[in-house]
Amino acid sequence: VNAGKISVTGNKREEKRYYRHSGYPGGIKSRTLNEMLDRRPEEVIRLAVKGMLPRNRLARKQLTKLKVYAGPEHPHVAQQPKPLEINL
Repeated sequence: VNAGKISVTGNKREEKRYYRHSGYPGGIKSRTLNEMLDRRPEEVIRLAVKGMLPRNRLARKQLTKLKVYAGPEHPHVAQQPKPLEINL
């Protein structure tokens, strides 16, 4: 919930890059963290969690159970998630 409101230190918004490849020669594409947060902020969190998991079948199954939402609205009203306070 609220994946679009993440904060990072330093110049990471402009310097951190996310890469993907189409499979064709010269088909590598990259986006900055700022561009990713504008387009799909939930993907930033998903990729961060994916990088922390091991590379095996269990991790892929666990990743399918991860639910990330860009804003405060979510379809899990019955679960009543509570806010998490983080003191930096």
